[in-house]
Amino acid sequence: MSAEGGTRAIIAALLANIGIAVTKFLAFALTGSSSMLAEAIHSVADSGNQGLLLLGGKRAKREATPQHPFGYGRERYIYAFIVSIVLFSVGGLFALYEAYHKWHEKEGIHEFQWVPVTVLLVAIVMESFSFRTAIKESNHTRGNQSWLRFIRRAKAPELPVVLLEDFGALVGLVFALFGVSMTLATGNGEWDAFGTAMIGILLVTIAVVLAIETKSLLLGEGAETHDLAAIERAVTDGPEVERIIHMKTLYLGPEELMVAAKVGVPACETAEEVARGINAVEARIRAAVPIARVIYLEPDIYSAAAERAGSGSASHTAVPGPDDEAAGRSGS
Repeated sequence: MSAEGGTRAIIAALLANIGIAVTKFLAFALTGSSSMLAEAIHSVADSGNQGLLLLGGKRAKREATPQHPFGYGRERYIYAFIVSIVLFSVGGLFALYEAYHKWHEKEGIHEFQWVPVTVLLVAIVMESFSFRTAIKESNHTRGNQSWLRFIRRAKAPELPVVLLEDFGALVGLVFALFGVSMTLATGNGEWDAFGTAMIGILLVTIAVVLAIETKSLLLGEGAETHDLAAIERAVTDGPEVERIIHMKTLYLGPEELMVAAKVGVPACETAEEVARGINAVEARIRAAVPIARVIYLEPDIYSAAAERAGSGSASHTAVPGPDDEAAGRSGS
């Protein structure tokens, strides 16, 4: 995902939500509808969330420091996790509280009855434009993945967050429109409370999904299967490395991958030969997977006997014997 695409989707959602929040608060002030209040708070929460995503993207661009030698790329994950908390508490729990409060009052909508329906219809149109922008930007990087897989596997959090927020906003508006319309038709405020409760349940569900997915990114995820295969091919596609003894990958940020590996190299007479070989392998890795920007390769002499003993290398011996060298070549 390009950072620019994510930023465009965030700004589109932010502008839409600010405008929608103002109209919803006006509608609530005129009608007293709990669905309108829940939706207004939802839009305020979404606006704050988009502000958090923009802030996280800006802070993630800071240069690495001695205290944070791998940079600040993961700040984008931290702010996305905060978004899930805000959506859960400010959006979902508030809507459920308001639904409980409205259920006991059962007040209908007696004045300005045309206002909430008009506002909700306008909000659906505005939110649809924001959702369309998020879909368009996501399609640039989604490829052939399903939407569910894209949301679950995306390493950059901004587009999945905006997609889920916009989707939740559209469905929430439909719930609110249903609750308000039924209240206007029957004069029974319980329908308004029901619509508000559905909004709350929806927001809590989306917040939990976001929290689970972002938690995985915060804990640290390795390279995708296709990138891992490309890295392995790049390492072994040359005479410099006989085999990979073991390798680990880790996303330092949405667009920065760390690769660390111990590799079995042929016996060389000088350290200069080993260094040239390692540099060539690193160049191939970066060409195959451009986001692999931090690479640590440890050269070693592979030993089948050592592998059977559990180490996979001959680092415990000063010079490999003829039998070990022959075994290493046959195991490559």
